[in-house]
Amino acid sequence: MASTSSAVGTGSPVLRWSLRVLVVGYLFFLVAWPTGMVAQHTFANGTQGIREALADPDVVHALELTGQVAVIAVLINLVFGVGMSLLLVRTNFPGKRFLSVLIDIPLSVSPIVVGLALVLVYNGRFGWFGPTLEAHGLQVIFAKPGMIMATCFVALPLVIREVVPVLEEAGDDQEQAARSLGASGWQTFWRITLPGIRWAIIYGVVLSLARSLGEFGAVKVVAGNVGGETQVATVLVQQKYQNFQQETAYSVSFMLAFAAVLCLIVVALLRPKEGKK
Repeated sequence: MASTSSAVGTGSPVLRWSLRVLVVGYLFFLVAWPTGMVAQHTFANGTQGIREALADPDVVHALELTGQVAVIAVLINLVFGVGMSLLLVRTNFPGKRFLSVLIDIPLSVSPIVVGLALVLVYNGRFGWFGPTLEAHGLQVIFAKPGMIMATCFVALPLVIREVVPVLEEAGDDQEQAARSLGASGWQTFWRITLPGIRWAIIYGVVLSLARSLGEFGAVKVVAGNVGGETQVATVLVQQKYQNFQQETAYSVSFMLAFAAVLCLIVVALLRPKEGKK
């Protein structure tokens, strides 16, 4: 009985190698192979596809708009994400668990539903707040504000779920000591709290940026998708592919994927090793 348990246990070399092959195969067929195919088609004719894509004004505008929306959304999520993380970990209040559940809703709700909800609330013709906002000269739907709101929604949990565990693990002993010595709230945050969660924030920002660059469903609903005006890169990829301009679609897809992967690589290289500050 013991020998059978040893043969199938976690210490079995056969089982360990089988699990490794299974995991590597899963990642290969799910991630590496499709991504590699995009890269292969992008560079089938060298860099010609990239150069032709960047010579298209609609592509350039879509990439610029995507970058602007993503950066603004990440900055907004950074401020509110850190604030909500501190609220969840450092304070107790009625409805705390409900707020935690609300934060995870973007991970479970379809982005298409998010976009439709924003249209119902902020549309200038029949939305709840749309007519009032447009009367004051602010258009949300089919404009950049709506795209930013949709992107903020889908990427919101990524910063919070990186920062909350680090705050919980660190505790608040040092913060209480600083306050007992006369430090103000801002001094305690900048000198004690922020240094302790900086890498969690960086990872949350990187994940949020990657998610924002690749958002499709919610932004497509609220953007309007006018080429050269309100069309983001992900929607442009779909349009180019359906219009039999596959080379441009592959090139833009590769640029989006490369930007996201590059962020992860840079953070991994800059992060200090265990045991080093």
